[in-house]
Formats: sequence, structure tokens, C-alpha cells
Amino acid sequence: MERHQGHPQDDVAVDRIIGITAHAGVSGPPAIRHRGAARLPLVFRYAGVAALALLALGAAPDVRAECPPVESRPQARGDGSGRFYLGREIAHVMGHQGADWLERPEREAEERPDLALAGLNLKPADVVADIGAGTGYYALRIVRAVPRGRVLAVDVQPEMLARLRARLRETGVRNVEPVLGTLRDPGLAPSSVDLVLMVDVYHEFSAPCEMLTAIVRALKPGGRVALLEYRAEDPAVPIRPSHKMSRAQAEREMAVAGLRLVKSVPGLPWQHLLVFEKR
Repeated sequence: MERHQGHPQDDVAVDRIIGITAHAGVSGPPAIRHRGAARLPLVFRYAGVAALALLALGAAPDVRAECPPVESRPQARGDGSGRFYLGREIAHVMGHQGADWLERPEREAEERPDLALAGLNLKPADVVADIGAGTGYYALRIVRAVPRGRVLAVDVQPEMLARLRARLRETGVRNVEPVLGTLRDPGLAPSSVDLVLMVDVYHEFSAPCEMLTAIVRALKPGGRVALLEYRAEDPAVPIRPSHKMSRAQAEREMAVAGLRLVKSVPGLPWQHLLVFEKR
């Protein structure tokens, strides 16, 4: 799960610790057809068309140039990071030291994962990516619904994945695959996933737009993105404010990545479950 995205200014330090290099995911409009290299100099006279011309040649522009910036400001909340994306303060990360909290006995009643998974309408052969899988709390539940499919359990913390691998050995589950991602790319192959699930993790992403761009690139045609987040609209939900998200804010941020809301699953005690598809 879930608590693993850090501050962008800390990206280099995190990369050194976990031995990976963060890089931006890239996607864009479908490759345009061009009628010969001789015409490209004319195209490049128009700055607005330059990126499309690069795509036509097979070169992808840096997605970071297309993403809204993450801005540093004085902290709006005591529990926030002081870094803002589209008006929302990015939360601090819960590292692997807090992994036991993910497996707390009361979580079943607080979050009702059974209702959440039922609302996703998974098919037996689906490929599901659990982004921020942590100890595998959701991955090991999802796998029961996809007996002919598989679950890609993505996390950027090797320590979390080590715990997950130990659980897989204990349980004998074979169709869950741990995947070490980066802060900007989950490491999923293009057009490979039917559903991407993010459980109480998106609000911590240090590079939300870049990560979403890479996630969208990984979706199969008709693929979906499901966002499970504590409801910011409900003050009774006993979670720190920066670890909550409103439905309106979620829709706004998903729209930047070309996603539209197609379903909201009701009935969960504390969380929104919002399902998105490509526009």
C-alpha cells in the first residue's frame, strides 16, 4: 500500500537507498503519420507541432514538460509535506517501518476490502496491478478473484517486497508477481494491465502526473484505474487530513492524465472507491 512515495527533493536520496534510478514515464497521442522526412523541417517551424513531429519519428517527449508542476510552499498542515500538486498538499510517506499497521486486525471492519473488491467486477483472467502493494494485503485478496489471471504487486520499497515474497512462500500463491517500481514509473509493460488499483497511496506520490502517465500507458484497451482513498469530505474519518482526498480533487487530478470517472462504489465505511477509464 500504500505509503511509499516521498518528497521530490528527496528523490535522489531515496534512489540511492533502494538502488534504482527514477525516470519519467512517457505517453502521448497516437503516433501521427508523416509523408517523408523532407517535410519535417517545415513542421519544426511551428513550435506547437514539434512534439508531435518527434512522436512521428518515434522519439517521445519528456512527459514532465506536459505535467502541472509540484510546488513547494510553507506547510498548510502539520502533517503535510509542504509540497503541493493542483492545490493539494502531498502527504508524508509511511515507510516499511509501519508495515504492521497495514495488517492490523481491525482493518477488515474499517475498510471492508470485500465490498471494495466486489465493486471492481474483476474477471477470472484479469491482470491487475496493485500499485503500492506493501505487504500484499490487497494483492492476496485480489488473486482469489483472478484464478486464471495474475496480480502485479508494485512497490518502491524492497523491504515491503521482501515481506510480500515471504508471505507468498508461506501461502504457496503463485500468480502474484512482486515488481520493484520507481517514484515515477511502476515498471509495467505497455498495454499489459486490465486494472490498476491504488489503495490509500496516490496521495503520497511525489510525482503524481508522471506516475499516472506511466500507469495509463500500461492499460490495455478498455483498462481501468481504481482509486481507493479516505474521504476528505468526512471529518469523522479518523485519518490525518493530508492522507485523505475528496472526490472532486481526485477527478481533477485523474483528468490531467486523460482519465474520466465511470463509477463510484458506495457503501465503504471510510473511503471513496472511484473507477476511471481513458477518455
